[in-house]
Amino acid sequence: MVGTGKQKAEYGDFQTPMVLAQAVCARLAHRALQPATLLEPTCGIGNFLLAGLDQFQTVGAAIGVEINPAHVQRASQALHQRQDAHKTRLMQADFFATDWKRLIGDLAEPILVLGNPPWVTNSELGTLGSRNLPVKSNFQKHDGLDALTGKANFDISEWMLIRLVEALNHRRATLAMLCKAATARKVLCYAWRNGMAVERSVIYGIDAERHFDAAVDAVFLIADFRPGAADRQARVYRDLTEANEPKIIGYEDGILLADISAYHRWRHLCGTETFQWRSGIKHDCAKVMELRREGGKYRNGLGQIVELENTFVYPMLKSSGLGKAQQGPSNRVMLVPQRRVSEDTAHIEHEAPKTWRYLQSHADRLCGRASSIYRDRPCFAIFGVGDYSFAPWKVAISGFYKRLIFAPVGPVEGRPVVFDDTSYFVPCETC
Repeated sequence: MVGTGKQKAEYGDFQTPMVLAQAVCARLAHRALQPATLLEPTCGIGNFLLAGLDQFQTVGAAIGVEINPAHVQRASQALHQRQDAHKTRLMQADFFATDWKRLIGDLAEPILVLGNPPWVTNSELGTLGSRNLPVKSNFQKHDGLDALTGKANFDISEWMLIRLVEALNHRRATLAMLCKAATARKVLCYAWRNGMAVERSVIYGIDAERHFDAAVDAVFLIADFRPGAADRQARVYRDLTEANEPKIIGYEDGILLADISAYHRWRHLCGTETFQWRSGIKHDCAKVMELRREGGKYRNGLGQIVELENTFVYPMLKSSGLGKAQQGPSNRVMLVPQRRVSEDTAHIEHEAPKTWRYLQSHADRLCGRASSIYRDRPCFAIFGVGDYSFAPWKVAISGFYKRLIFAPVGPVEGRPVVFDDTSYFVPCETC
């Protein structure tokens, strides 16, 4: 890796070691690829370009694009020492400002797009104040609240790979990228869901700890593009050796499936959804809104002992409690100032003056919540709240655990139990 710590973070700068670049190119060679053009969209110091040129003698033109001038200079020095230097072209350019459809549209087929885009999310870059970001848009087509909250966060590489997938669609080409496992699945899902001409997709596990000193679930994603292709499955191997029997993921019935064979085996059990699942309450200020009972008073996350009326205080069960099959809440409670989204909160001053004074005393924290969902909303607004939040009975599940534990949760001391926003539940009127 090259550059300062901030630069590494800002550009997701994990340079691919030459030994790994050579290994993935060797794996690509097993697919009998004969690329006429090699393109690396974020080429860094050029290891993938070098390994690709060594592996594929059919390449007539190799193009590297990189924003960092120091990387461009280093890659240029390495490439110019080669006998095939005349085949290579380096461009210092911003990925996000590049017209990839136009650039790729001018390349000779078959095209091999090879690389290792940044391993960093848009929210992490926003925290750094970075300008190395795509233009903000709801490119994942999330609806309503999902477009404004956590689901709108994404890996920069996801945005990049989707742009490349769009540019490669209906061309004779191969996309071959190192990325996070979750990013690989999302990019394939995007291509499958949008009917893109992709086939022979494979995901190989990569030891990121060994190669990048990073605790990341990393993979090598390969997908071929061919006009008329309509394959909606991908093989998944533990590593590049293909030593294990692959798992098959895919896209059917509008769903991204982690195991195609298991889905086919149990598909007959799928029925019409009768109940609507809801998420728990989102407040983004746990130190103020989540408290513990201590006698007749409450202690908040700041260690303060406070007095509150019971009017807006509800017993609470966190997602971790649901995951451990906890049957009921302990002494934990949540302050819930609204019964529906956008409800005015001014009435709390008269109905529960102690609660109002408490909220006012922490107005700086509540008004300082960064998410745009609170902008132009009533004072002390929350989300994920509605009549369903106050149903007396719920069947709930944690969003944290792979093991599925459905917990029936009833009222405590006559009051409905509420959940945090990493929990999901079906509201019920009776047991």
